[in-house]
Amino acid sequence: MYVIAVYDVASERTGKMLKLCRRYLHWIQNSVFEGELSEVGYRELKLAAEAILIPEEGDSFIVFKNRHRHWLEKEVIGCERMPTDQFL
Repeated sequence: MYVIAVYDVASERTGKMLKLCRRYLHWIQNSVFEGELSEVGYRELKLAAEAILIPEEGDSFIVFKNRHRHWLEKEVIGCERMPTDQFL
């Protein structure tokens, strides 16, 4: 499945969430990641994110899922930080 993940956590947990998301997805903008994940990879990412988050302090992790990236139209206005279409 193709996912776009966005997180908003307290500053003391930002580094942990950044490292976690980079392990599974491609960084495209501050706190925004995208990429293909298997069902197992998605469950691993979700469980690891839940272990980092503290919802009582306002932390959140949002995932938009789609069957395939070709079903999603993406338009970048301005500077694209990390283009994902140049992988070999």
